[in-house]
Formats: sequence, C-alpha cells, structure tokens
Amino acid sequence: MEQENDFDVVKRFLNGDETAFNLIVRKYQKKIYWHARQMVGNHLDADEVTQEVLIVIYKKLRTFNFGSSLYTWIYRIVSTRSLNQIRKRQIKKFFSIDDDESQIEIIDEKDIVEDISNRERLARLNKILEKIPAKQRQVFIFRNFEQLSYDEISKITGKSVGGLKANYFHALKKVLELTNEKE
Repeated sequence: MEQENDFDVVKRFLNGDETAFNLIVRKYQKKIYWHARQMVGNHLDADEVTQEVLIVIYKKLRTFNFGSSLYTWIYRIVSTRSLNQIRKRQIKKFFSIDDDESQIEIIDEKDIVEDISNRERLARLNKILEKIPAKQRQVFIFRNFEQLSYDEISKITGKSVGGLKANYFHALKKVLELTNEKE
C-alpha cells in the first residue's frame, strides 16, 4: 500500500478521521523528540516538549493552512516550544537555591554500557550548546543535526536567510572557541 502524503492525512483528520492523527504522530514523534533534545539538551525536557508539541498539533491542526509543508509547520512549533522550555529552565535555575541540583542531567538510554563515549561527546556538546544564545543554538542544530538548508530554516523560523547565516557564523565561532577551551 502506498503511503499517503501529509496533506492527505491532514485532510482526513479535518474530515473527522481521528486515526489520521495517529499516522502523523507515528511519522513525526521521533523527529520531534530528537529536535527538541538537541535544542533543550536533556531527555526530561525534550520529552516534555514532545508531549506539548503533540497536544498543540492535535489542537491546532484545524488551523493548518497548507501554505507550507506539515514538516515545516511542526518544526516551527517544536522550535518555539523548545525555546520556551529553555526560558523556563533558566527562570527555575535563577530562582533555585541549590544550583548543583538543578544542573543534573538525566540521560535515558536503552543500554547504558553501549555507546558510553558517544554519550559523553553528546553531553559535552550539549554543555557547549547551552552556553550559546538560544537563537544561535537553534540555527546550529538545524544546520548540523537536521541537515537543513538556510531556506528551509527560514521557512521554519520566519527569519531572513542573512540573519540565519549571521547567527550560524557566531554559533560556529563560539562552539569552536568553547571546544578548544575544553582540550
């Protein structure tokens, strides 16, 4: 059976077929989680963002205007919710009495022994990414982890390509500086 395109699935959902939403969830849930994980830096926050995004998609799908791809629309929601989660974390951290406890990162992996060096590298990169401004981090993640072009990122974020390139340049420069400091 040939797979339906996103627009057909959305139309089915809009016509009352609730099972069509399940198809959207199955197709995008992992992508949503991993994009959020790259943005927020840990499993718990990424999982929370993923749940929020799925709820928003369900509630707002009726407002989807087919002017962009469903992928672009979803990633805009993920990016916004991830940035909101980062802001919430910064506020909690600011008002936290014991800063050490608020910085504990829980990594939920299937096999803790397997890929320990990859997780250590990812943790180091996440710590570096936490030190750069959120908008720069967002462009860096889209370019390096999602492999998106500046035009695609522009459609998702609504920012100009020139502005995105500037943010990416500053993000890359800062990541390289911070990486060299660690060595």
